Amino acid sequence: MKTTIGITDKNRQAVAEHLHAILADEFVLYTKTRNAHWNVEGADFYDKHLFFEKQYNQLADMFDRLAERIRFLGHYTPATLKQFLELTHLTEMIHETNDSLGFIKELNEDHNTIITEMRKIIVPIAEEYKDQGTSDFITGLMEEHEKMAWILRSHLR
Repeated sequence: MKTTIGITDKNRQAVAEHLHAILADEFVLYTKTRNAHWNVEGADFYDKHLFFEKQYNQLADMFDRLAERIRFLGHYTPATLKQFLELTHLTEMIHETNDSLGFIKELNEDHNTIITEMRKIIVPIAEEYKDQGTSDFITGLMEEHEKMAWILRSHLR
């Protein structure tokens, strides 16, 4: 059945393409956070093991809501690792040691990248593509990333 939600097909397609990239970013960051959870070592292992678990659970909820938003617009989500790696703004982690501060620094940088990418599309999605709902949705996701980045950054002081 055709999606008729007051946004043109062309605009829904453009918005979905932006959301595909964000979904890829979320999934790659989720995977990198899982890696930190599984592989962190050091005197603070237990604390950081639980900390990274909390963060990846937050990310899992975020990318699930994002995938559902894409479906609300009448589009399918990318759902393979190959697609995610082609669409993401992030790089896979190349981490030489498994200490918590190294993981935290890299994950913080990734959150900052996602925040920056989201800021670039919030206004165009609302104004150019006439999709205020998705613009507001992305703003909410961005705020969640800002909080997660702040928490990570606080460990680096």
